[in-house]
Amino acid sequence: MTSATSRAYDHVKQAILDRAYPGGALLSEGEIASAVGVSRTPVREALLRLEAEGLVRLYPKRGALVLPVSSQEISDVFEARELVETFAADKAALGPEQIDELARWLEAMRTHAASGDAREFTRADRCFHRTMVAAAGNEIILQLYDALRDRQLRMARLTADDPERTATAIQDHAEILEAVRTGDRERVRAAVHRHLRVAVTVLRGYA
Repeated sequence: MTSATSRAYDHVKQAILDRAYPGGALLSEGEIASAVGVSRTPVREALLRLEAEGLVRLYPKRGALVLPVSSQEISDVFEARELVETFAADKAALGPEQIDELARWLEAMRTHAASGDAREFTRADRCFHRTMVAAAGNEIILQLYDALRDRQLRMARLTADDPERTATAIQDHAEILEAVRTGDRERVRAAVHRHLRVAVTVLRGYA
């Protein structure tokens, strides 16, 4: 059974990542407790976890302030992603099975872009990169990647309705896939590096 603290944590974190609780919003323990159906104690514990993750700042007797996405946060997340994903490019066992999976996620990105489904487009993007990280065979690195992509969800909402950015992302992923097919790890690293550098520059322009 999911604990009360975990339920409160999952509720608040998802609302922050989906921007239902936007940056600058002041959250009260009582309102969260009522929404989740728990007491204030597990809510307080959940907010402490979220503060440690850099999503909120607690103010005694006032509540929790949802921290806005900052240019520095965007830079930090993408710098960490580059470390993780270039490591994976060197270590990943990218055989025919992984190539087929990458191709499926790329096709999903194209489909969701055409239908205007930003949420599913973002999920396909995430799974494309996760396939490569998972192929490196390091569970801790994979968990770090997942945490970084969770953190990035709020940022993805900034460009969700930008068709030019979506088209660029699809092209970048097609280039990464082509690099993987060649088996040239240096080319894969370079393609991942270019993609992440373009993404962080675009997002910082919206922050």
